[in-house]
Amino acid sequence: MKKIVFATNNAHKLQELRQMLGDRYDILALADIGCHEDIPETGNFIEENAQMKARYVKQHYGYDCFSDDTGLEIDALGGEPGVYSARYAGPGHDSEANIDKVLKKLDGIDNRTARFRTAIALLQGDEMHMFEGQVEGVILTERHGTGGFGYDSIFQPVEGDGSTFAQMSPQDKNSISHRGRAVALLVKFLNSQS
Repeated sequence: MKKIVFATNNAHKLQELRQMLGDRYDILALADIGCHEDIPETGNFIEENAQMKARYVKQHYGYDCFSDDTGLEIDALGGEPGVYSARYAGPGHDSEANIDKVLKKLDGIDNRTARFRTAIALLQGDEMHMFEGQVEGVILTERHGTGGFGYDSIFQPVEGDGSTFAQMSPQDKNSISHRGRAVALLVKFLNSQS
C-alpha cells in the first residue's frame, strides 16, 4: 500500500478522505509524520494555500503529499469569508464564532447565495497537480443539523433534498460536496497511475 500524506490534522477531513480513498493508499496525517508546526497559509487564494502546504511537507519531510484548502464564498459579502473561512472570526479556528459572524453580517440581506470551493494540490515527486470541486447553495438564517463541521449547519446546497450539509449522512454529503468532487478527481487521477 502506497503511503501519501494528507497535510491536515483535522480529524473530520481525515476521516472523510480515508473513506473516499479506500484502502489503496495509507493516508498519513501531519501528526503521523511528526509535523506539529503550523504550516504557513499566507496565500490570497485557496489554490495557493493548498500548494504551500503540499510543498512544505515535501520539502521538510520528504513525502509525496496532497493538501486541500476550502473557502465559503458568499455573494452578498463580496466573496467573504473566502480564503479566510477557517479564521473568519479570529485566529482560533472557532467554527461557532465564524458562523455567528456570517449570520450577523447577513442579517436583513435577502441574497444569501453562496458556494463552497475546495482546491486540492497533489505534489508527487516534483510534479504539482491541481483538482477543484465546487457546490452552489444558500446560507440559512439559523443552524440546522449537528453533523459535519465548519459552516455545514448553515449551508444548504442547491442539489439535494433541502437539508444542510450538517443534516446529511457523510455518504450523502460526499456525493455532492465541494470536497467530495475534488477528491473524486484526485482519486481518479491516483487510480489511473496504478
